[in-house]
Amino acid sequence: MTGLLAEVTQRTQMVGHNRLELLLFQLDTPQRFAINVFKVREVITCPELSWVPNAHRSIRGIANIRDHTMSIIDLGMALGRAALDRPEQGFVIVTEFNRSVQGFLVPAVDRIININWEAVEPPPQGMERDAYLTAVTRINDEVVQVVDVEKILEEVMGKPQMVSDSIVQEEAGQSRGLRHVLVVDDSSVARNQIKRTLEQVGVKCTLAKNGREAWNLLKEWAEQGPVSEHIAMVLSDIEMPEMDGYTLTSRIRGDQRMADLYVLLHSSLSGVFNNAMVKKVGADRFIPKFSADDLAKSVLTRINQDTRPVEPAA
Repeated sequence: MTGLLAEVTQRTQMVGHNRLELLLFQLDTPQRFAINVFKVREVITCPELSWVPNAHRSIRGIANIRDHTMSIIDLGMALGRAALDRPEQGFVIVTEFNRSVQGFLVPAVDRIININWEAVEPPPQGMERDAYLTAVTRINDEVVQVVDVEKILEEVMGKPQMVSDSIVQEEAGQSRGLRHVLVVDDSSVARNQIKRTLEQVGVKCTLAKNGREAWNLLKEWAEQGPVSEHIAMVLSDIEMPEMDGYTLTSRIRGDQRMADLYVLLHSSLSGVFNNAMVKKVGADRFIPKFSADDLAKSVLTRINQDTRPVEPAA
């Protein structure tokens, strides 16, 4: 176990090569689940927990880890499974999502695997709305589910804030620029968060579930003329099944029909590393998830730079 815990802090350089590393763990059965290593700060044995009154039932307590006080969420309970009977015998996966740090309590941590995003598939059709997963993959013929942490956090911690009234009022009635954005994200919760945010400031969205789906849509638009006449920009997550956001950006920049398309990367991954990758793959900007005001301002800044009176795509 000591070697595994050390690996978490060392092996995060797969992003940008359409590859990822997954930390595998178990809950109350031998079934394996996974989370992206790049979102994991460390894995530790469960520390002493302090009880919190009136907290969500999945929060087993709070703990001080490396001078940072954080909520410890029983991941099994959050997924509708059995609670961990003896937390002190479990492990805490310390993660950073959406500008916050939290720990997920699990009974067992397995190992880290390195795979290509093309080996990761979207959830089976019909499961996405109610299931807590963003993707599935196979390890030695075993199905491994990649957990939708953003969905869990929304349910446990509450929905993110709405756009500030001052921003909404400032944009009311504005008609500058093409107000239509292609949103790419594998989490249904994240897509809905973004859609709600942009609709508040009068921006329409076309939604895509992963980079592959977005790329196919962009190619269809390119056959009809410059893609920038259909959408003002691409707003993309980074880690997605089949094709990640960095690979999508590289393909956009490599196609003359859409090379001038504005690309904003939007992710809960580490901002320091992403800023370097933004330049490498040719994206225009990166912002971390999730601040409704920051997102709205970033999109509106781009839209208001473009004054061409073009009708949005259907």
